[in-house]
Amino acid sequence: MAHLNQRRTQNINGDFYVDTTCIDCDTCRWMTPEVFHRVDEQSAVFHQPTNEAERLAALQALLACPTSSIGTVEKPKDIKVAQQRFPILVDENVYHCGYHSESSYGAASYLIQLPEGNILVDSPRFTPPLVKRLEEFGQIRYMYLTHKDDVADHQKFAEHFHCQRILHQDDISTGTRNVEIQLTGSEPFQLTPDLLIIPVPGHTKGHTVLLYKNKFLFTGDHLAWSEDLHQLAAFHDFCWYSWTEQIKSMAKLANYSFEWVLPGHGRRFHADTQTMHQQMHKCLELIKSL
Repeated sequence: MAHLNQRRTQNINGDFYVDTTCIDCDTCRWMTPEVFHRVDEQSAVFHQPTNEAERLAALQALLACPTSSIGTVEKPKDIKVAQQRFPILVDENVYHCGYHSESSYGAASYLIQLPEGNILVDSPRFTPPLVKRLEEFGQIRYMYLTHKDDVADHQKFAEHFHCQRILHQDDISTGTRNVEIQLTGSEPFQLTPDLLIIPVPGHTKGHTVLLYKNKFLFTGDHLAWSEDLHQLAAFHDFCWYSWTEQIKSMAKLANYSFEWVLPGHGRRFHADTQTMHQQMHKCLELIKSL
């Protein structure tokens, strides 16, 4: 939990604050931009919640923070209300799990709710309030892992929900050697009629993305919206395998149709398919120039 004696001086006075343990993962800022912003390479509160909606959003950011760096001066009596609102609806049957994990440097995790069994995309923190809510949403059939960086508490989720984990073999390590479904090769893998796994080596050798209904693209650390550049982009400074391969992967991905980019790190982006195609080509131009 956050500590009041470590409260950052950059916070505005009031109940909510961020302490000095913040790792600048950006979670609270994209979840609740009306309350949190970035100053001196860490998050801080620049506007205290003034209504119930803002307070709920701030509490959800508090719960999602991977390092518990957000706190309140007064003990929040409505924290259970915020816990009950997870997972948070993104669109249709796709949800943001919240409860980001420090071991994934605060990467986002998602849930796809399906009649035949739900799919957990990457791993959130294994924490009782979230686990209980996920149980209420139905059985988890698959735990799809985009790449080796954001696996977090995958083992605990697999043991609890008895779900099958999916990860490309090129990203298997000691901690994931027991993953049930290990993908191979560079060709797309049709998991179900509505779910396509697309290999996109670059950030890591075995990175893949998940395309659901030709609408939702879960991109891990391959692709995200950049607030600084105001366009879709890739993380050149955090490419651990091959930037050349990442450019090739991005070019292949530009041939697909989708309306949502839902990353692990970076910002989400939603647009019609034509705008998304234009953005993907802008992204390609950008990354080729780096």
